[in-house]
Amino acid sequence: MNVNATIIGQLITFWVLIWFVMKYVWGPITSMMEARTKRIADGLAAGERGKHELELAAKRGSEVLLETKHKAAEIIALAEKRASEIVEEAKGNAKAEGERLIAGAKAEIDQEVYRAKEGLRQQVAELAVAGAEKILRREIDAKAHAELLSSIKNEL
Repeated sequence: MNVNATIIGQLITFWVLIWFVMKYVWGPITSMMEARTKRIADGLAAGERGKHELELAAKRGSEVLLETKHKAAEIIALAEKRASEIVEEAKGNAKAEGERLIAGAKAEIDQEVYRAKEGLRQQVAELAVAGAEKILRREIDAKAHAELLSSIKNEL
């Protein structure tokens, strides 16, 4: 066997193999590699986007938390203010009610004093009449004694 013929046969077989690979195998392999490269690039980009979105979400979450804390503090301040207003209003109402009760009690006391004075006047008048009756039984001048009793009654 001739070495040159073997090399030429191998060279022809190699060129046929290269042509076959280039024609039928190389295209699908390169398209699969490009597709895989694209998938990997898309996956890396999606990972970066996800990382960026995670950072944005963390920022938004901290902002919302801070805003919520401010709102809660504001609501607490308003509640404390309203509570103090309610307490002050209750104090005012209690003071007004107390003053009303005191005024009612004073009016009742004044009425009782007036009734007592009237009762005493009545008793004094009765005593005066009884005294006048005794005087009249002793003396006959009723007109003078009536004027005297009338002036005593008016003074009382």
